[in-house]
Amino acid sequence: MTKISNLNKKIKIYADGPELNQINKKIIFNIDGYTFNPSLFRKLGVKNYLEFCKKILKKCSNKPISFEVFGDDEETMFRQAIILNKLSKNVFVKIPIVYTNGKTTKKLIKRLVQKKIKLNITAIFTFKQIKTILPIVKNSNCILSIFAGRIYDCGFDAKKEMRIMNNFIKKNSKCKSLWASCRMPYDIISAIESKTDIITMGIPMIEKIKNFKLSKEKYSQLTVKQFFIDAKKSNYKL
Repeated sequence: MTKISNLNKKIKIYADGPELNQINKKIIFNIDGYTFNPSLFRKLGVKNYLEFCKKILKKCSNKPISFEVFGDDEETMFRQAIILNKLSKNVFVKIPIVYTNGKTTKKLIKRLVQKKIKLNITAIFTFKQIKTILPIVKNSNCILSIFAGRIYDCGFDAKKEMRIMNNFIKKNSKCKSLWASCRMPYDIISAIESKTDIITMGIPMIEKIKNFKLSKEKYSQLTVKQFFIDAKKSNYKL
């Protein structure tokens, strides 16, 4: 059985795409920050991107909050980054590691670093991508969001790759690494063991961490009980 009492002392926990009424609420742990992207905004039913960012910041102005640009060329993304940066001092502007054509955004990242804009470089999948941009961001407080869950989706051992990238990041920069795109609550353990600085998880997944308190036998019993209750509610007959 994994103890959960000290997990939040070993890694920063950010909530990914929470509802407005979930911001600043304790969800098992005190949440250390928040992350959003256009897909999460769409899921939340957001109609006005900028206004919703402002609503979030009214709820929380003292924790790191990442908002993402959604252009697909250097000048559009640069302009959007400036707008988002001006919203609040606790905003980290999320910049994808590549454009939709697969070309690197390192020139854009360099311009924004020179402007001293706090960045969250997102959708990182490879060690090569880290090595490409680290010389640019190494002296900044940049967050490097590595999509560990989707690395697993590609059939690779994300935990092993995270160890390699984390060691390189820590030896060569002031940047913080972030385990993104979680697939299961146990990812928080993998993130800690691979020496990741931050993990971002959806609220439902954070809430599932409470199951770490259960024995496997107890969880087995609860699972069977849930199947029984669902069958009874459905009035199934054989």
